[in-house]
Amino acid sequence: MNTTQQTYLILGATGKTGRRIAERLTQSGHTVRLGSRSANPSFDWEDRSTWDGALDGVHAVYISFQPDLAVPGALEIIQAFTERAVQSGVSKLVLLSGRGEAEAEKAERVVQTSGLDWTILRASWFCQNFSEAHFLEPILQGELVLPVGNIAEPFIDVEDIADIAFAALTQPGHSRQLYELTGPRALTFAEAVNEIARVTRRNISFVAVPPDAYRDALTQEQLPAGLIDLVLYLFTTVLDGRNTAVADGVQRALGRPARDFTDYVRRTAATGIWSVEG
Repeated sequence: MNTTQQTYLILGATGKTGRRIAERLTQSGHTVRLGSRSANPSFDWEDRSTWDGALDGVHAVYISFQPDLAVPGALEIIQAFTERAVQSGVSKLVLLSGRGEAEAEKAERVVQTSGLDWTILRASWFCQNFSEAHFLEPILQGELVLPVGNIAEPFIDVEDIADIAFAALTQPGHSRQLYELTGPRALTFAEAVNEIARVTRRNISFVAVPPDAYRDALTQEQLPAGLIDLVLYLFTTVLDGRNTAVADGVQRALGRPARDFTDYVRRTAATGIWSVEG
């Protein structure tokens, strides 16, 4: 039985945060509409004819923009979608934003000035990038190569993001709040990889390379030029030390400390995702 007649639209419903938020809402008896190209009704950021059907009758929206709020054109799309949400009668927007990204902060302001209730989740790099994204395969192969040096990042567990998004969508007390979300301590990528190696009892190394060399490697893999530019931007601009400081957003939002990277590693290692046969 539904606990409410309100409908929640979760954009990026198959992604790291969206999937977890949708699960929390469904398990709590809320009505959930999945925002993805494969859903019915479908939702596609690049096809605005899909927006009205996805927004019809929706009370609140979780916005996770793909591939990133920093890509060219993202701000205009967020502006257009927010205007459509207002026209559709949406009451609440929860935006997943990127910490240290000027472009993301412009998107935040679009949501904040929309006239709707809002909550901003300004997040650091995800712990789950090591297990559910592009870092996984190199870790399985035993060597993670990235164009970043001795810069520490307070990785955030997406379980914390999902907990906060669920609360912001369904509970009072988060209205017009901007939560800067980090883990409880900052680690370099080398230190993060060492923690994974220690817990899994595997030999896994981290290698820092110059940005130009990394660009050449991605080009050889025939990745789209726009995606390569985004990846290099995130590594060379966002990871320049500006985001090393730990923030208190998780504590403010949930009244408890953020999950630690080691807790994430132990929990994830137990699933076997980092195991290598033979």
